[in-house]
Amino acid sequence: MDQSGQPDNLHPILSDLVLFDGASVPLTFTGDGKLLFKGQRQQCLTVEKEVIGFALEGSRIRLKTVVEKRDRICCFGSSGDLVRQSFVFEPQSQDSLTLWSQKLRDYIDSLGRPKRLLIFVNPFGGKKSATKIFSEDVKPYLEDADIHITLIETKHQLHAKEVAKTMDLSKYDGIVCVSGDGILVEVVNGLLEREDWSAAIKMPIGLIPAGTGNGMVKSLLHAAGEPCSASNAILTVIRGYKRSLDVATISQGKTRFFSVLMLAWGLIADIDIESEKYRWMGSARIDFYAVQRVFCLRHYNGRISFVPAPGFEDYGEPTSYHGESTSEESQTQELSLKTEQHGYLGSGVKLENMRWRTISGPFVSIWLHNVPWGGEDIMAAPDAKFSDGYLDLIMLKDVPKLALLSLMSNMNDGNYIKSPHITYIKVKAFLLEPGARVDDPTKEGIIDSDGEVIARGNGTYMGDQKTLMTYNKLQITVDQGLATLFAPK
Repeated sequence: MDQSGQPDNLHPILSDLVLFDGASVPLTFTGDGKLLFKGQRQQCLTVEKEVIGFALEGSRIRLKTVVEKRDRICCFGSSGDLVRQSFVFEPQSQDSLTLWSQKLRDYIDSLGRPKRLLIFVNPFGGKKSATKIFSEDVKPYLEDADIHITLIETKHQLHAKEVAKTMDLSKYDGIVCVSGDGILVEVVNGLLEREDWSAAIKMPIGLIPAGTGNGMVKSLLHAAGEPCSASNAILTVIRGYKRSLDVATISQGKTRFFSVLMLAWGLIADIDIESEKYRWMGSARIDFYAVQRVFCLRHYNGRISFVPAPGFEDYGEPTSYHGESTSEESQTQELSLKTEQHGYLGSGVKLENMRWRTISGPFVSIWLHNVPWGGEDIMAAPDAKFSDGYLDLIMLKDVPKLALLSLMSNMNDGNYIKSPHITYIKVKAFLLEPGARVDDPTKEGIIDSDGEVIARGNGTYMGDQKTLMTYNKLQITVDQGLATLFAPK
C-alpha cells in the first residue's frame, strides 16, 4: 500500500503511448498483470490468463493471446469459446520497445511457466486422431508460447514407460501426453521405477484428450468448470499451474503396479476388457457389451478388506490385517529387495496397526477410483479428490437387471451412487481376494487397473495371455499427493 492508499499492484509498471490499429493510444501495464489500452473501446488483457507469449517484429510487439469469442474483450470472465488472437503495438522509440519487451518478459517469467516440454503422442489410441489433434489443436499454442518441444510418437505398448524411466530430467520442465489415460499411467510407472524416483515423480505431467478414455483430463478440467477440449488442456500446461495427485500402489508379493485412475473387478472390468472384441464398433462397443453383460449378469465369490476413511467406519465387519506383513522382518526383506530393484517400493505405513473392516461376496462389481471421472461421459466417483489420500470404493453386490441397466445409463452426473444398490466408501488401504464365478466355479474373473489387465483368472477372455500378477489376493495402498499434474488454477 502506498501513501495514496491504493494497493501497489494497481499502480502501473509501465505506461506509454503506442500505435495500435493506426492510432496513437495509451497502453498501461498494471502491477496486477493487466494490459489496458483503448482502440475503438476500452480493452483489457490479463497477462496470466490471456497472454500466451509475444514476439518482436521490427519496431512492433505482437502479443499472442487466447481470448473468449465474443463481441467485446474485457477483464470479466464468461463462457465463450476460446480463440487465438494477436494484438500488435508499436512503441514510439527503440528504448520504449526494449523496456516493454523486458517488462513483459520479466512478468511472464515470474509466472513459472514451462519452457521445455517432452511430448508423447500416441498415434494408435482411441480414434487414432492424436497426431492430428497435436498438429492442429496443440502445436499452434505451443509455438505462440515459444515453448521448446521434444516430440516422441509412441511405437508400441510401454514405449512411454521406457522413455520416462531413462530420460534426462534436467532437459525438461514437464511431460505432456497427447493420448488417452494409458500414456499417463506408463509415464507415472516409468518415473517411479527410476533410481531417482523421488525427484522424478515431481516432474509435472500434462494431459491432452486424444484417446478412448480421457478420465484424468476430464476430471481436471471439469473441476475448474472448463470443457474437456484439447485447447483448454494445452492452455492448462502453458499457464503452468500444478496440483498434486494421489498414487495407489497395487502389490502382490514383490510385484508392483502404480495406479492413478482406478481398479476394477467384476462387471466394470469385464465390460472394459471383454468389449475389446468389438473394437471395430468404436466407442459404441462399451454400451453394446454393457447391455450383454447386464442381461447375462455374473456374480463373483470373494472378499474385500479395507481401512475406512473417517465417517465410513460402520461398513463391513471388524477384521485383522491379513495381507503382507509390514513387520521389521518384512522391512528387512524390502531393504534387500531395494538393493536388487531400483525404484519406489510403495508406502511404508504399518498396515497391521490400522483398523480393518471386511465384506464377503458374492459381488457383481468392485470399483476403486482415484479421480471423479472414468471417461468423458462417466462420472464414476463424484466425491473423489485428487490428493485426499483416499480411494473411493463403489461396490455392487446384487441388483435387479433392469435397475442395473438404469444405473449404467445414468452415470454422466454421478447421481447413480445414490441408488440403494450401490455402496460408496472412502478407503485408505484395500485388500482384494478375488474368487470364481458363482454360476461356474471353473471360471474366474479379470482385474483391470487403469485400462490394463493386471490379472486374469481361469476361463477368462484371452486368458492365455501373460499378466503382471496372478488372479489372487492383492493389496492397495495410497500415497497422498505423490505425483504432480499440470492443472487449471
